Amino acid sequence: GPFWDGVEGRAPIPRAAATLGFQFIHADVERGTIEVGFEATDAFTNPMGNVLGAFLAAMLYDTVGPALLATLNPNQFQSMLDLNVRFLRPVKPGRVVGKGRVVHRDADIAHIEATLHDSNDATIAVATATAKVIPLAAAKDAV
Repeated sequence: GPFWDGVEGRAPIPRAAATLGFQFIHADVERGTIEVGFEATDAFTNPMGNVLGAFLAAMLYDTVGPALLATLNPNQFQSMLDLNVRFLRPVKPGRVVGKGRVVHRDADIAHIEATLHDSNDATIAVATATAKVIPLAAAKDAV
């Protein structure tokens, strides 16, 4: 499917993910877990020099979505229904690691969670999300 096509270099990664410096690290499809990296640049900062929460939320979005996508069949995609974010501490520009997991899936509804960690492995933000598994053909009309 599109996720693995991007990870394995058969297709470009989405432009939004590229903007965040997205890098695939590892996925365990059986366990529904994923680890990804991001590069928070100075362009992502607020006036205090910390990474703006909106960029952290986008990184969490690009962690929970791939956690589910990695587990789907090639003809499936996902549509995010909600994303709930909590910011725990400020972070300066640099490497950010996202760790996500599918907590529960019942038919076409999945509950997912993710954490972001700074270069010292401190947790900087967490998220929970709900997504709906949809046919790949319907993905262009999805959120």
